[in-house]
Amino acid sequence: MKLSWSHAVLNVRDEKGILDFYTETLGFNISDRGQTTENGPNIIFMSQNKDEHHQLAIVSSRTDQDAANSLNHLAFRVESFEDVKTLHNKLELAGVNILPLSHGNTLSLYFNDPEGNGLEVFWDTPWHVAQPDGVFWDTSLNKEQTLAWVKETFSNKPAFSKRDDAKGDWINRP
Repeated sequence: MKLSWSHAVLNVRDEKGILDFYTETLGFNISDRGQTTENGPNIIFMSQNKDEHHQLAIVSSRTDQDAANSLNHLAFRVESFEDVKTLHNKLELAGVNILPLSHGNTLSLYFNDPEGNGLEVFWDTPWHVAQPDGVFWDTSLNKEQTLAWVKETFSNKPAFSKRDDAKGDWINRP
């Protein structure tokens, strides 16, 4: 059986604040909404993919003031380097604290939503690098400069290879 990731559901305190963040800053569209049960909390479904009813849903059920639950982060892949740069600019304008980290195989932006849920948005580089590995990357560089930096920074790492040559090599590692 092959499982593929479908969606995540977050329990939230501030429905409007979270909804604004995911729709306005990250570009999700609302696909459905309603109550979980007759007198239950609201649930709002969102997606960026017309073939997926929802990639993310929020349930307005949290009342605690503690940090987000044990979820470490949700990760979203984007199609282009320019998408990462555009999002970086939007996050900066929104005053979001951003951690730009390259794993060699990705160029990632790590940040939190307004309720502290960890998020990663990344673009795949052409290379595979054994994980875990991570180095801060300079988001002011253009695509060519960034890819040259990634190659220089990670080419001496274990299992560094072209992504297509390494496909599947990471499965069933001890």
